[in-house]
Amino acid sequence: MRRWSVAGELRSEERARIAALSAEARVQLALELGRRSLESFAARAVLSLESARATLERRRQARRRPSRCLEDLLG
Repeated sequence: MRRWSVAGELRSEERARIAALSAEARVQLALELGRRSLESFAARAVLSLESARATLERRRQARRRPSRCLEDLLG
């Protein structure tokens, strides 16, 4: 038997609210959340938005696996 919790109820309500949005509204919400996340990171790291974006991009690229195909093409 599942136990009722406030957090679980809030998650369910949030899922239902997002599911009721149109596709366009969900995309707008995702973009807004991304913008807020970038602003939060920039504030914590004391960076401009452009520097924060570049820092996150470098981190993302550093974690990528090398592509053998691309390495073969580039020599």
